[in-house]
Amino acid sequence: MDHKDLHIETLAIHGGQHPDPTTGAVMPPIYQTSTYAQEYPGKHKGFEYSRSQNPTRYALERSIASLEGGEYGAAFGSGLAAIDCMLKFLSPGDEVVACNDLYGGTYRLFTKVFSDYGIKFTFVDMSDENWFWTISPKTKMVWMETPTNPMLNVLDIAQASSVAKAHGAMLVVDNTFATPYLQRPLDLGADVVMHSGTKYLGGHSDVVLGLLATKDEKIAEKMYFIQNASGAILGPMDSFIALRGIKTLHVRMDRHCENGEAVAQFLANHPKVGKVYWPGLKEHNGHEVAKRQMKKFGGMVSFTVKDAGFEATAEVVSAMKVFTLAESLGGVESLSGHPASMTHASIPKEEREKVGVTDNLVRLSVGIEHVEDLLADLAQALDR
Repeated sequence: MDHKDLHIETLAIHGGQHPDPTTGAVMPPIYQTSTYAQEYPGKHKGFEYSRSQNPTRYALERSIASLEGGEYGAAFGSGLAAIDCMLKFLSPGDEVVACNDLYGGTYRLFTKVFSDYGIKFTFVDMSDENWFWTISPKTKMVWMETPTNPMLNVLDIAQASSVAKAHGAMLVVDNTFATPYLQRPLDLGADVVMHSGTKYLGGHSDVVLGLLATKDEKIAEKMYFIQNASGAILGPMDSFIALRGIKTLHVRMDRHCENGEAVAQFLANHPKVGKVYWPGLKEHNGHEVAKRQMKKFGGMVSFTVKDAGFEATAEVVSAMKVFTLAESLGGVESLSGHPASMTHASIPKEEREKVGVTDNLVRLSVGIEHVEDLLADLAQALDR
């Protein structure tokens, strides 16, 4: 059966995967080698040097391509390395239009690194249907996260695709928060989908990696050229760990979403909570778009502590016991974070507060523990 006919739950386990031809091993072996024997100069079995190709990494690249409904995948040493690859498609004088609510590391890479090489970045509110007026003839790339980090804004991928195509720009979608289990941007018109695979795809907080997937052969050719030329590749052991994590993606995401809903509803009714940001709430400004392009609403929840400043909010997140105060997200364990001082500290205070990243904002990565333990933990921390 063609893998394109399989459901996403089956693709998570079998997509792009084949038993090892040498031994029949069901899981791709860890090919911990830097180089490969050649029968004759240039005559080999498809592998020459592990920066260029590695069988374990190749298995992971096939997997993400399959999960995202693409034809080509590439694995990198981190999510930022994957973003770096896409920005190397650009030349001095090119412009990028990006959503104004995005991961602080992405913002830093845009504004502190690539802006020094003559690339212009414009940040806009893509939930405003008139955002496309910011596109100019020099715009070569549209960059969006959806849901966004940390405000959980939901952006219309199909609309962004039509806008980008009308202006001859490439649309890249960071699908880290949703994963291909909840939405597939390539099917909605994106040219490239990007993941911090460190998060939900790995799923166990034990590996750092980035992934790209596309259907476009010309994009893939340049993607692989940059991957090989720049060398920010993923090693075989990390590739193996990521593949193992992906096999349980669907069952983990179901519980993340189930627990996320319970947490969001609890917070929405708590007297010490101000605003709650979760796409499944009917009052969320992107709820209708989320219903249209997402299977479920995810396990990320952000909220504000009512009438609190930095110190009171810091006390709340520090008081949590089941939720661990830590960077990152998407693991089986629940994590809490203070975006303004942690994940988004690299964004200037004035800029981050424009989009809602205030000192009283808390971001939760809701894990797969028993939901009653999670709610009790939030209650005791808020009641202090």
